[in-house]
Amino acid sequence: MSPLTAPAPRSVYSTDGLKLATYEFGDPTAPTVLAMHGFASSALANWHLTGWTRDLTRAGYRVLAIDQRGHGASDKPHSPAAYSMEALADDVRQVLDAYLLDEVFYAGYSLGARVGWQAADSFPERISRAVLGGIPDGDPLKRFQVADAREHIEQGTEVTDRLTGAYLTMAKAVPGNDLSALVAVVEGLRGGTQPGPDNAPAQPLLFATGSDDRIIDASRALAAVTPHGQFFEIPGRNHFNAPTSRAFREAAIAFFGEA
Repeated sequence: MSPLTAPAPRSVYSTDGLKLATYEFGDPTAPTVLAMHGFASSALANWHLTGWTRDLTRAGYRVLAIDQRGHGASDKPHSPAAYSMEALADDVRQVLDAYLLDEVFYAGYSLGARVGWQAADSFPERISRAVLGGIPDGDPLKRFQVADAREHIEQGTEVTDRLTGAYLTMAKAVPGNDLSALVAVVEGLRGGTQPGPDNAPAQPLLFATGSDDRIIDASRALAAVTPHGQFFEIPGRNHFNAPTSRAFREAAIAFFGEA
């Protein structure tokens, strides 16, 4: 498969009836890495176009990547009620069941890492080890200004908050994104259970955050309170470009190889 060629998505349905797009790469009999992308991205943008699927399959893994609800080719409801962290983690379980996978490795970035934390804690027997890249500290996207984003979408008002503007710019660059659905994602995730010592998964976890990412200290601290946590600093990367790092990919592949 050419680096620019991607398989057609296969649909899996969530417990609440949403269509979830999934993509398979590599030998179906090889150990599986389930890959979950970040907010406003997609499975192909986060994992395929950045070289992850190429390098993981060359290393002997099968990759099963998911478009999270509200993203990519998956269904995109506009109600915040559709986007609890528990629902996003349950989507992982549904995909594992649909593909008859008892146990996998997990790779998640940003929001996908937060979903991985929840999934590893909720059904630990299904995830043997996980790479959690750029895992947000506390409430996911808590600094995202929802009201400003809605005004921008509905009225074209300029967004003055730097972080909110950066996310919206990134979202517009990904084909197929629905900005209203993405704002609903942010609203739906607020106020839920947050990662910390009381719900830390017991599996081996590799935390990886860019050296230029403002959440690096919080990510490092989260790794320190995880029973079997390791931390890797992704050199010269911020939150938005860390998935393109070859060093990050190599660290993840080495970590999976320790199993």
